[in-house]
Amino acid sequence: MATIEEALELERLERDIFRGAFPKTQLPRTFGGQVAGQALVSAVRTVEPRFQVHSLHGYFLRPGNPGAPTVYMVDRIRDGRSFCTRRVTGVQDGDAIFTMSASFHIGDEGPSHQDEMAEVAPPEDLPDAETSMDPERLWAMREWEHWDIRPVPQEQVTRRAGVVSPQQVWFRYRHPLPDDPLFHVCTLAYMSDMTLLGSSKVTHPDEPTQNASLDHAMWFLRPFRTDDWLLYDQTSPSAGFGRALTGGKIFDRGGRLVAAVVQEGLIRTLRR
Repeated sequence: MATIEEALELERLERDIFRGAFPKTQLPRTFGGQVAGQALVSAVRTVEPRFQVHSLHGYFLRPGNPGAPTVYMVDRIRDGRSFCTRRVTGVQDGDAIFTMSASFHIGDEGPSHQDEMAEVAPPEDLPDAETSMDPERLWAMREWEHWDIRPVPQEQVTRRAGVVSPQQVWFRYRHPLPDDPLFHVCTLAYMSDMTLLGSSKVTHPDEPTQNASLDHAMWFLRPFRTDDWLLYDQTSPSAGFGRALTGGKIFDRGGRLVAAVVQEGLIRTLRR
C-alpha cells in the first residue's frame, strides 16, 4: 500500500486550491486520517515557514470515495504577528466531505508543565503485526504496512480509577522520514485517526456496531518524530445514543507529552 509520502501528496491547482492523491486501498471509503492529513498539508502550504501548526479542528461531513481525488480549498482567515488561521474544505463531486480549521503560532516563552506518561510495557516486548496470526491485525497490516502498530494487551493496560474504557498503543512509521517538523505533524494527523475510535469498543468487544469518525481535534504540544516510537494513551469517557467520545494523549519514548486528541465517532448498533 501507499507510503505516507504518497498518501499526503498534493498537486497545487491554484494559489489556495489543491488536489490530493488517492492511493490504492482496500477500504470502502476514504480513510479519515488521509483526508485530515491532506487538508493540513494544504493549510501548511499557504503559511509562512516561521509559523508552526499548533491545533486543528475538523468535521467529517460525508464518506469519501477512495477511488477519486479530493480537492482542498483553503481560506486565509487571518494572518497576524503571532498567529495565523486557515479554514480548509475538502470537496468530492461538488460536495464538501470534510472541513477543518487550523491554527499556526510562531512560538513564545511561558510556563511549562505536563501530565506524566503511564508505565507500560515497552514496544519491543509486544508482538509486531508482521508476526501476528490475528485476522484483524493482518488486515490492518495490509492497509498500513508501513506503520508499526503494537497495541498493549488489555491485561497489561494501565488502570486508573474512574476510567472505564482505556486503550494504549505504541506506534511508529517503519522507515526514516524527512527532518521537516511540519511533515511529522501532518503524518501524525494522518495516523491519529487510525486506532482512537477503537477505545470505545474496549468495554463492548462483542457488540456489532457501525463505526465512523464524526469530528477530530488535535493539539500539537512539543516537537516529535513519527519514525520514533510514540505511545497513544487512549480513553473513551462516554458512549450513548449511537455516538462515542474518545480522547488520547501522545507521548514520545522519553515521556514528553507531544500531542493531544479528542474525537467523537459514530458507534451505533449494526443494522440488518
